[in-house]
Amino acid sequence: MNSPTVFLQRLFEAAIGSAQPAVCVPPYLPERPAGRLVVVGAGKASAAMARAVERNWRGPLEGLVVTRYGHAAACDRIEIVEAAHPVPDQNGLEAASRMLELVAGLTENDTLLGLFSGGGSALLPAPIQGVTLADKQDINRQLLTCGATIAELNCVRRHFSRIKGGGLARAAGPAKIVNLLISDVPGDNPLDIASGPLVADTTSATDALDVINRFGIRLPAVARASLEDGNTPTDQGAMPAVETHVIASPQQSLAAAAELCRSQGIPVHILSDRIEGEAKDVGVVMAGLARQIACRSEPFVPPCVLLSGGETTVTVKGTGKGGRNVAFLLSFSLAIEGVDGVYALAGDTDGIDGLEAIAGATCDPTTLARARQIGINPRTSLGNDDGHGFFHALGDSIVTGPPRTNVNDFRAILVTGK
Repeated sequence: MNSPTVFLQRLFEAAIGSAQPAVCVPPYLPERPAGRLVVVGAGKASAAMARAVERNWRGPLEGLVVTRYGHAAACDRIEIVEAAHPVPDQNGLEAASRMLELVAGLTENDTLLGLFSGGGSALLPAPIQGVTLADKQDINRQLLTCGATIAELNCVRRHFSRIKGGGLARAAGPAKIVNLLISDVPGDNPLDIASGPLVADTTSATDALDVINRFGIRLPAVARASLEDGNTPTDQGAMPAVETHVIASPQQSLAAAAELCRSQGIPVHILSDRIEGEAKDVGVVMAGLARQIACRSEPFVPPCVLLSGGETTVTVKGTGKGGRNVAFLLSFSLAIEGVDGVYALAGDTDGIDGLEAIAGATCDPTTLARARQIGINPRTSLGNDDGHGFFHALGDSIVTGPPRTNVNDFRAILVTGK
């Protein structure tokens, strides 16, 4: 094994590599239709998914896919549009309208191939009548910092959208629809991956209103009225049949990292692929487990690696920029202080933790001491939700660039027992 930190970074790379579209898209391509193959999609992995389709499809095709700025991949026949994430912009708004128009003329001889991954919700804003792009942007900003789970956030998004919650499928009418998904959500619920443009909504306007009220989200009058009246797009029109496949998931990526551990002769334990809750609280819990292993050899004997995934939340109250992975890691570092032989990595597989183009960071037994030596108070950084500033100052940030996939958060803890 290399140095502990380098080894953890190799595990992260293995997790990302297993979810690359070039690997997971080709086995799920549909049969060639009698008519047209139209490809649509949105998400941080969608452009790379589109490229994988083009390289493996024998026959004519066309389409439109929207991805985050900087995440485009070269395609010849499928148009790639870049738009803003996590707060939508005009590019995404125009692309969503064009996508609805593109699928409207499909027939029963045609096939619609959907390519969706995490990030698709923000990249395809198609607000209901009376709700503006500025309204959507404001609602998104509030939801991103209030501590709502991804399921709660997407529930609200769907009920203000003409394209989410099956809206795109209803617009495609009689065409055969195949929906390929790269999951970034705990539990891999297709409805919550990009807010389910090709998936029937099982939530109600009442559910969305409950989220709005619990978190005190400000709404324009027309948006609140639509929820109170139960008059939202997801309740309108019959859903056609859709063939859906989750082609990459957090669990698959954790399994790839676990296999690398085993190849190095290191015992590994996958704790869960769906851990949720406040990132700082999860950090404290994981530190308690690591401390028990390091000090008492229970419930596992060191050396060993603990792997977990899921999507925690950060309720931003300080002056920092948030980031659930760095919040987890800084909280973990403080809670494990004084225990030797414990190393950790936390990163988002899409390369973006919160609003920063930084995947996450690593920590080791010297992290807190090094911070204090340069005048940084770790508890102050945590209280200010400034995990990114903290780890950047130490040179411990992880910057991957756009991995062009997204299978949620990845956490690895190495307990050496030394």
